[in-house]
Amino acid sequence: MKFQIEDVTVYFPYDHIYPEQYAYMMELKRALDAKGHCLLEMPTGTGKTIALLSLITSYALSKPSNPIKLLYCTRTVHEMEKTLAELRLLHEYQVRHLGPSARMLALGLSSRKNLCINPSVLSANSRDSVDAACRKLTASWVRALAVENPDVPTCQFFENYEKAGSDAVLPPGVYTLQDLRSFGKEKGWCPYFLARHMIQFANVVVYSYQYLLDPKVAGIISKEMQRECVVVFDEAHNIDNVCIEALSVSVRRQTLEGATRNLNSLNQEIERFKATDAGRLRSEYNRLVEGLAQRGNLSITDAWLANPALPDDILKEAVPGNIRRAEHFLSVLRRLIQYLKGRLQTENLEKEGPVAFVASINSQAGIDQKMLRFCYDRMYSLLLTLEITNTDEYMHIQTICDLATLVGTYTKGFSIIIEPVDERMPHIPDPVLQLSCHDASIAIKPVFDRFQSVIITSGTLSPIDLYPRLLNFNPVISRSFAMSLTRDCICPMILTRGSDQLPVSTKFDMRSDPGVVRNYGRLLLEMVAAVPDGIVCFFVSYSYMDGIVNSWNEMGILQDIMQHKLVFIETQDVVETTLALDNYRRACDCGRGAVFFSVARGKVAEGIDFDRHYGRLVIMFGVPFQYTLSKILLARLEYLRETFQIKEGDFLTFDALRQAAQCVGRVIRSKADYGMMIFADKRYSRHDKRSKLPGWILSHLHDAHLNLSTDMALHIARDFLRKMAQPYDKTKIGGKRTLLSQEDIEKMSNDGATEMSF
Repeated sequence: MKFQIEDVTVYFPYDHIYPEQYAYMMELKRALDAKGHCLLEMPTGTGKTIALLSLITSYALSKPSNPIKLLYCTRTVHEMEKTLAELRLLHEYQVRHLGPSARMLALGLSSRKNLCINPSVLSANSRDSVDAACRKLTASWVRALAVENPDVPTCQFFENYEKAGSDAVLPPGVYTLQDLRSFGKEKGWCPYFLARHMIQFANVVVYSYQYLLDPKVAGIISKEMQRECVVVFDEAHNIDNVCIEALSVSVRRQTLEGATRNLNSLNQEIERFKATDAGRLRSEYNRLVEGLAQRGNLSITDAWLANPALPDDILKEAVPGNIRRAEHFLSVLRRLIQYLKGRLQTENLEKEGPVAFVASINSQAGIDQKMLRFCYDRMYSLLLTLEITNTDEYMHIQTICDLATLVGTYTKGFSIIIEPVDERMPHIPDPVLQLSCHDASIAIKPVFDRFQSVIITSGTLSPIDLYPRLLNFNPVISRSFAMSLTRDCICPMILTRGSDQLPVSTKFDMRSDPGVVRNYGRLLLEMVAAVPDGIVCFFVSYSYMDGIVNSWNEMGILQDIMQHKLVFIETQDVVETTLALDNYRRACDCGRGAVFFSVARGKVAEGIDFDRHYGRLVIMFGVPFQYTLSKILLARLEYLRETFQIKEGDFLTFDALRQAAQCVGRVIRSKADYGMMIFADKRYSRHDKRSKLPGWILSHLHDAHLNLSTDMALHIARDFLRKMAQPYDKTKIGGKRTLLSQEDIEKMSNDGATEMSF
């Protein structure tokens, strides 16, 4: 369908649109007009992705004089592929209506591991090994050698791509990662470098968060992007954690030992070069005297991870004199590693700020802040000069240089925390030094400053007013949308006690109480007997899940559950979990029914959908708080309190409830779907906890469902399932339309009634 929103003709590839999609597009359009940032919370399963894509691409088509580019960031490769599939459908629809003028180039960009088509490179198992294997075949000095000696292996796909020169372009269209690989095989060109080159010209680029938020990657991939870009962070409820991880570094004993080995091999390389090609080291020295390790004219294959500090915080001046010579620089790093080894020998927990840490390095190892700040660039320059291709073997020394550069650049928003043992295994000495970032706004600030509109959207952004404080920005629009339903197909319940009226909770002092464990088991047993098909259970942690499943086994509850449904369990091993999920789906498909035990902060809670019969009920056992004794978390809470005036309790509750909402939201993936959600913990009945759930869940949470026991919940579940089995009208409910056609929208805009009947 095709309709107007003010001065923009929106092309939408379906015949009907939900009222909330229309309202979402209106708000989005306002944000784009205002050239500002916005926060939009849209319930899961209401077609958020297609609404975003159609509005932004239609907006770009309506303003051909200053075209905007869309950078769409997803968390996983699976989400990237789903987004590109939606975009392809939309693009075909636009071309059908507008002809060739609507053609655009849209592509996904991922790591070499997902795009490479050279079998010898792909045989490496980890991402870093694939990168290094690629560099061994494509680095400029390797290719220069190959010209003189044909026996030197190179990559024929990259050579063909280079030969094609300016002819190596992608024709307009929408390319998923699979399409890029197929196109590369057909033409004999390298898909990874072709995609890297084409993102400058593409109208839509879909890639991972790290490509914009992690300075090391963004410095290479995204530095070309102009201001006229609209950036979308989809499923962005955890965006603050992504920002923090991008600027955090942890160092263990293994890291320091590996770094020492790296220094020894670098030393041998330097000695070899001194004997064979001393001029090269001298020319590097002269270049460093003139300025920074020049990066401008490097070939695309030599460009490697950029500086871990943000572009505005990097000094634009000459490298300090005492680390210009390669051997002097290595001796500085040796002293730094020696100092860190000494710090790791502590028996007590230590915590200090970057300023005190730098002062201590200066007094004990004689390395000042400026030398630390230049460590990463100097190491990068040295690895290029020594023509090192197996970069995966030098990861340890890079980590040390990362730490040095970050600690030398930032004085606020970070802590150095040294823990002698892991608290969960106090008998095993495993000292770790962590540079922990507490301020999510540091990593995302350049994105807000550089691009005209940044859109942060997800199904769970409640409470929405906390995000601007955490990320330190002013959104022009911040809005949460309700879900227009033809029937009450969501049934949330809060269960506070078992059928014996004993309260249930995973509070630390109650979680191992046999009464609580038995009541949780009874709840699940009653539900597997009454609910058809699939049930998903989320526990607060792996250790709690292990403990409770063991107890249920001893009590005989697990055997009783297996009478009704098969049981599958998520483990920390990805392959095992994938197998368990596949078999869970097979059990649901063949009518045997199944229960899936999962963890609230595990892999399944984030990206796996349990739509239709795969998830008719989800039970959240307990409130998924973070491990509150973690020193890093405590340091971050202290920073949030002092800097942004966010109370510890507020942040912890917000964090736990967005995670719980993310878990239970897995069961509703479309409006024809239906499912029940049980929050099994007495703490959910408190208003301060409950009010932080997203509005679309709260609007279906009736007062009668706030304080239930197991038998009452069972009665409500049976009643709900009976109701859902009745036929219903998909387009409207009681005179209110929940599916709008083109005529409805035209009528609404003519009447000027933009307010939807929600």
